[in-house]
Amino acid sequence: MDRELINRIKVVLAEKNLTNKWLAEKLNKDQGTVSKWVTNTSQPDLKTLIQIAQCLDVGIQDLLREPVQNINVNSIKQ
Repeated sequence: MDRELINRIKVVLAEKNLTNKWLAEKLNKDQGTVSKWVTNTSQPDLKTLIQIAQCLDVGIQDLLREPVQNINVNSIKQ
């Protein structure tokens, strides 16, 4: 199955002129992990998604590609 574009972390970072490195430092996460989230290779867990939203000063819904009710959680690869 092709990689689905689940999150908009990359878009929001770009809109705010922030980098993956900045987000990794704010979250105390490895830059490689953040890179995987940004490229939709993997997805952050819900707790981390909330932390990302707080760091970026946006709502969780702003980080998601589709309205939450339309995402098939069984199709999300971790």
